[in-house]
Amino acid sequence: MSFSRTALLRLYDNPWLLIALTCIFWSGNVVAARLAVGEISPMFLVFARWGIASVILLAIARRPLMHDWPTLAPHWIRIGLMGSCGFTLFTVFFYVSAYYTTGVNLAIIQGVSPVLVLLGAWVAWGVSVTAVQIAGCALTLIGVALVATHGDLLALRDLNFRMGDLGVLAAAIIYSGYTLSLRNRPKCSSLGFFVTMTFAGFVSALPFVVWEGVTGRMFWPTGLGWVVLLYTAIFPSLLAQLFFIRGVELIGPGRASLFYNMTPVIGAIFAALLLHEAFEPYHAVALAFVIGGVIIAERLGRRP
Repeated sequence: MSFSRTALLRLYDNPWLLIALTCIFWSGNVVAARLAVGEISPMFLVFARWGIASVILLAIARRPLMHDWPTLAPHWIRIGLMGSCGFTLFTVFFYVSAYYTTGVNLAIIQGVSPVLVLLGAWVAWGVSVTAVQIAGCALTLIGVALVATHGDLLALRDLNFRMGDLGVLAAAIIYSGYTLSLRNRPKCSSLGFFVTMTFAGFVSALPFVVWEGVTGRMFWPTGLGWVVLLYTAIFPSLLAQLFFIRGVELIGPGRASLFYNMTPVIGAIFAALLLHEAFEPYHAVALAFVIGGVIIAERLGRRP
């Protein structure tokens, strides 16, 4: 077996590395979203990124798909709903809500996803949640709040909830439900399953891009818009989702979701490096809270 193939197999069996890369790719998507403003219309971006990902997957994963199709076909409705919600509807809610609420509210409300997953796993399957896991999750939320409030937690007193806040909360609930649903996905390869999910995301995004076109809101991407589209199609859409599905398969949705709160902090670092935004001391403190919370919940929170 070649060295490269061995390295890829080891990567695919390492949940921590897979989920860490997922967070990095999703954090890069924060920068991509900032760069996309005025360069590519949002619904076209959602539609085209899943379209490109679908074409790539069909080109490289036809054999796993054909092998897994007898297992996947009976669950096509469920798979369609999962892809539509986890891949398309979450993104649409999040993008649209960003126009109607503040950045503080956006980051904080999105950060409740791991809490919702832990609670959902407890309600749905009776998965035990220890006090240490709760404490670790609380630390990660403090880290997110520090980023969202620019180091001034007292700013939380001034939050005013708007319609956009309800949209972000809906997005967080949708993605938490999607994460929980991965636990009982059809027994097949991650790649075969992901191909069908990606195609579902592509098809379900069609009504949104049609609406954008009919209402005159869609415009053709600029040169930078095409770069953003290719990045989002390959990294956040293709690799990150595949890695996340595999990570959930290896360690479960509750433990995997704890790493989700690393995304806004890593995104702040990327913004500082790539968009030349200031990296303040509170970013470093927030990063310590988030990573510390994940370590506490994961390493110390598990029952022997």
